[in-house]
Amino acid sequence: MKKVLLLLANGFESYEASVFTDVFGWNLYEGDRSTELISVGLHPVLSCTWGYSCIPTQQLKEINLAEFDALAIPGGFEEANFYEDAFSDAFLEVIRKFDAQHKPIAAICVGSLAVAKSGVLSGRFGTTYRFKNNPRQRQMEELGVLVKPDDRIVEDQNIITSSSPETGLDVAFRLLEILTTEENVLDVKQRMGFTPSKKA
Repeated sequence: MKKVLLLLANGFESYEASVFTDVFGWNLYEGDRSTELISVGLHPVLSCTWGYSCIPTQQLKEINLAEFDALAIPGGFEEANFYEDAFSDAFLEVIRKFDAQHKPIAAICVGSLAVAKSGVLSGRFGTTYRFKNNPRQRQMEELGVLVKPDDRIVEDQNIITSSSPETGLDVAFRLLEILTTEENVLDVKQRMGFTPSKKA
């Protein structure tokens, strides 16, 4: 069983987390059943961007990072204090450890900024939120990332970054493909209704 760590910062965007929980949940029940996703936070209860509360499965201090095969990071909003956790030493150290072992890291929207802040994307390609006149891509460049401003999703070695919440499902499915197979992803997509089944 391959384990995915869903690393949640306080103020994360619930939709961006849910794409990972749904895709990997469907794979666990209806796909090849080879993956398990564990939500992890720095606090017992987390606030989501839009006012929801979330209880992560485990606390970061309780887990052994070596047991996990991949890392998933949703973005969030500055107004919801997302960067307080996402830019914290504890959060960034998780990213560094996964990259040092060349394990897959998938980040959505400004979750990619935490990856950049950790230093692992310095001199490598990536992207983050790209709406016009928004400073996030410039901020990423200042962190040493070679930003691809027009790309929805950028993959550089073991790291996937993306440019908006819209990319969320594609990022989650790509991470599933890396951990399983293209055929398995197609099967999960069909079961979830994203791709017509051969019997339809």
